[in-house]
Amino acid sequence: MDNIILIFVCMLLGFLLKNNKDFPLLSYKALNQFVIYISLPAVALYYIPKLEISSKLLFPLGIAWLGFALSYLFFNTFSKIFGWSNKLTGCLIIVAGLGNTSFVGFPVIEAVYGKKALETAVIVDQPGSFVVVSTLAILVATLYSRHSSNSVSAIFKKILFFPPFVAFVIAVLLNVLNLDFPLELQSVFQRLGTTVTPIALVAVGMQLEFDWKSKHWKFLTLGLLFKLFITPAFFYLLYVIILNGKGVEIQVSVLESAMAPMITGAIVAVNYGLKPKLANMMIGFGIPLSFVTLVFWWWVLKGL
Repeated sequence: MDNIILIFVCMLLGFLLKNNKDFPLLSYKALNQFVIYISLPAVALYYIPKLEISSKLLFPLGIAWLGFALSYLFFNTFSKIFGWSNKLTGCLIIVAGLGNTSFVGFPVIEAVYGKKALETAVIVDQPGSFVVVSTLAILVATLYSRHSSNSVSAIFKKILFFPPFVAFVIAVLLNVLNLDFPLELQSVFQRLGTTVTPIALVAVGMQLEFDWKSKHWKFLTLGLLFKLFITPAFFYLLYVIILNGKGVEIQVSVLESAMAPMITGAIVAVNYGLKPKLANMMIGFGIPLSFVTLVFWWWVLKGL
């Protein structure tokens, strides 16, 4: 419950601070960079060396990778039909294609299924959501931003030197070699990793605007419809109906697919100039709305 309260407190603080003259106008950019260069790499360096690699990864691992592919196909199709701009399309692909599988996901999963279920939730988040936002999201952001004329080598360099991706590669090597950092460093990484959500949400709050005449509302509605209903419906059809999956692992995986949009995905969209207002509206409205839609999906899944 404390995590849920923290979400709303941080967004409210950011919303109030944006009108405080003591804070520079673009303070949120510094906060976003802190998350990308420090907080997210720390998360990878702490969690990934500890993951157990096995076949049981497949169902939860597919949530982020297949979900992002589905988002790409869905919004690209709409873009071609209605003639959307690259920035709008890129924003929706990234923000609606990634779920908040950790900070919102972990406490929800633990509350519903118990602490043991977090083993599945971590797989959805770390080799899933975290890696997708560090690779595919950066690829899409680069291709759909104003610098979309970048060469293949330039795009590759942006992914290769993206700080969370660098940390991920190091962490995977340690995992493969069955090594980990000294306990003192692990503690440092764990504490730095906990700064992801509060700092990111304050940054979101600083950019959140309630312009009722905005043209973003219809795109916000479509983006949240996709993230909160279409995506989990797809995985329910695939995992439960087609593949006949059952048990807590399947329930956790599908419920994680129904989580609100990922905060880090919004940060990537903002940093690449992909409709920042829409990206932050997706977070600001998506998180509270998801607590209602998650109840529906829990009810659908509870019989498995």
